[in-house]
Amino acid sequence: MHKDLIDDRFGRFREIPLALAQMGHGVVGLCLSYRQKEEGWINDENVRWNSINAGQLKGFGLYRFIIEAGRFARSANAIWACSDSFYGIIGLMLARKHNIPLVFDIYDNFEYYLMAKLPVVKQLYRRAVVMADAVTCISNPLNSLVNSYGKKNNIAVLPNAVRADLFRPMDKESCRKSFNLPVRSKIIGTAGALMRNRGIENLLAAFGQLESRYPDLHLALAGPRNIKIPRHAKIHDLGVLSLENVPRLLNALDVAVICNKDNKFGRYCYPQKAAEIMACNIPVVSARLGSMAELFKNNPAWLFQPENSTDLANVIEYRLRHRNTDNTLVPTWKELAKKLENIFLDILSHRPLSHPH
Repeated sequence: MHKDLIDDRFGRFREIPLALAQMGHGVVGLCLSYRQKEEGWINDENVRWNSINAGQLKGFGLYRFIIEAGRFARSANAIWACSDSFYGIIGLMLARKHNIPLVFDIYDNFEYYLMAKLPVVKQLYRRAVVMADAVTCISNPLNSLVNSYGKKNNIAVLPNAVRADLFRPMDKESCRKSFNLPVRSKIIGTAGALMRNRGIENLLAAFGQLESRYPDLHLALAGPRNIKIPRHAKIHDLGVLSLENVPRLLNALDVAVICNKDNKFGRYCYPQKAAEIMACNIPVVSARLGSMAELFKNNPAWLFQPENSTDLANVIEYRLRHRNTDNTLVPTWKELAKKLENIFLDILSHRPLSHPH
């Protein structure tokens, strides 16, 4: 999600362990940084993180990570392995060596990632999924994919949540003024990955269709990108925003759009921005795919056909007129952590503890 767990204090890998620690559990985390930064221990409230740099020679950094993870495992009751296929493989290896349970978190279709395209990794990844004591998935479509690997039980869906202190309804006029956006105009847009593989060009095309019908319509965009944003008087490119500024942009919008393509990524992801938009109580429009099709099944008029800019334009036009929302769909990190706690307790209740802690 182009945010750093430690530097930005962001995301499920930060928030769920933190909520578990706030519930009284001892939580220690280990992460491998692909960017050069200061290594060592970092305290994030009740959680201690150890950060190791992958370095230019990624293999050496990964070796150091595995050695340190082994030290962690010797005094742990359980492992929650996250982030990519390789970490589930490492987690299974350590769980077997130290006779402790492994819960493997799958928040995307990891076979879409570069790592799983390496020789043997895909096979080892699927084996880690099947052999894990339990699997946490970000969506029901991903749950079904895991089923197809041969994992038939001990699978739980843990979607994304948001930080309620950041993502909440705010005054629209003041939010617009903070970005020098027109206060009285209609503004659509998004804050997130502006990537070709997400179909962001369809939003640009849909805006092109709508601007002739709505002379006061503007488009606001923010996020990392691999496409060129057109220079246009009514297209506002706000660059890459800090986490604190993302909710301000969302609150500046009349309609927020989630683009995705019908591919191996789009069918199984659970866009973090969906939870963020709903928490801000902003009307949302999303591609009719996977978890979003399921989440908004009672509001099909909020969904557009993927990669169809005309349908997207029509749905945006509808949402500009019908601005109902449903932020009750957003869970809290504490609720998700409680679900993960129950998974760990259930696993541990069916096997003898290997460690006294």
